[in-house]
Amino acid sequence: MTVRTRFAPSPTGFLHIGGLRTALFSWLYARRHGGVFVLRIEDTDLERSTVPAIQQILDGMEWAGLGHDEGPFFQTKRFDRYKAVIDEMLANGQAYRCYCTKDELEQMRAAQVARGEKPRYDGRWRDRTDVLPGVPSVVRFKNPLTGAVVVDDVVHGRVVFQNAELDDLIIARSDGSPTYNFCVVVDDMDMDITHVIRGDDHLNNTPRQMNMLLAMGRKPPVYAHLPMILGSDGAKLSKRHGAVSVLQYRDEGFLPEAVLNYLARLGWSHGDQEIFSVAELVSLFDIADVNKSASAFDGNKLAWLNQQHMMRAPVTRLVAPLRWQLEREGVALGEDDARLGPIAAALRERAKTLKEIAVASLFFFRAPTVFDEKAVRKHVTADVLAALPALAEELGALDSWASADLHALLTAFATARAMTLGKVAQPIRLALCGATVSPPIDATLAILGRDESLERLRRATALWSSVDR
Repeated sequence: MTVRTRFAPSPTGFLHIGGLRTALFSWLYARRHGGVFVLRIEDTDLERSTVPAIQQILDGMEWAGLGHDEGPFFQTKRFDRYKAVIDEMLANGQAYRCYCTKDELEQMRAAQVARGEKPRYDGRWRDRTDVLPGVPSVVRFKNPLTGAVVVDDVVHGRVVFQNAELDDLIIARSDGSPTYNFCVVVDDMDMDITHVIRGDDHLNNTPRQMNMLLAMGRKPPVYAHLPMILGSDGAKLSKRHGAVSVLQYRDEGFLPEAVLNYLARLGWSHGDQEIFSVAELVSLFDIADVNKSASAFDGNKLAWLNQQHMMRAPVTRLVAPLRWQLEREGVALGEDDARLGPIAAALRERAKTLKEIAVASLFFFRAPTVFDEKAVRKHVTADVLAALPALAEELGALDSWASADLHALLTAFATARAMTLGKVAQPIRLALCGATVSPPIDATLAILGRDESLERLRRATALWSSVDR
């Protein structure tokens, strides 16, 4: 049997972190077993589904690297197929038309509540064969009246539903449009889905869907219902916890592999290992190892994981997303800017995201126009100011502009003047970036380049010398 999983989001909003975890687990299970991963857009809610939401889902999946093997399929393009199945079920006696009005249904439920019963459709049109010409009707599935539906859920274990508790589900509305639960069944059947991995908010839909599949002569897939993700305070995950668009994590400078690593660890584990590559997740993941209890989202842990991935990644992996972040900050870059790799290497241990690296590196692309006045008063002393022209001259005469040679020169310069390296480095750092925070001074000089470094140093020296100190 070829494993076939699917991710089936509804485009009524953005793809959020919980949805991405569902997609990830489905994708990992298919990849682990050499199977097929299907992307299906469940857009039957015509009023709430939007084209921008569909595009956001596709963009989010692409950014995360969760490529699909088939699809994307759209339910709105399969209405003819749904109608054909409904007609077949009507002809086979597996479904029937119900002509109850809204008022009748409300009266029915009110009477049931008054008797202390669970409100549900009572099947009054189930065995009728007459029709009411000109009266709108819905189509209902004839759910079995007796027996039980057993869901052997991979995550939650054996869950039993009594058919007597399940009323006859509407599968087509009075306007002829099919309903969500019915479309899902037909899609899973037609697409030969073997494993349905989804949130446990769908668990109560499962017995109805299984009964419809069995009525159509199909073996239900294996179900695995994932526990929900909570906020760090135990409440339902919301925007304040991190339930934002997946693409916002891209915009904030997270690596997709770090986000996937974090999401995989929400409910799944492999010993005490915390950091996984995507390849490791594929080789190790098993849906049977998912915990059935809810997991808490921790933004600080995600940020830590992102930094770990940035530090372990080849520098070349960081260049493209760093370029994207810098361009968002308004930096115009050439096609091959040789500074990006060294900048990423110099700053990744000091930052948790690529956006932080981009913001911290802006001085490499924009010469400072103002200087930290407090830092200037502290570090640009009279003896330092007097030494800066000589330092600029020695730097200008240096044969190699490599970090090691720059470090050696600065150390020798400081020693010759009975200064500490820090006393020399901080004024240079101020001249280069306007503040006292940057990568090591030799790396900063090397990345900035000889000509730009010397120009900034001379310009700052002239400015500081012109001020009455």
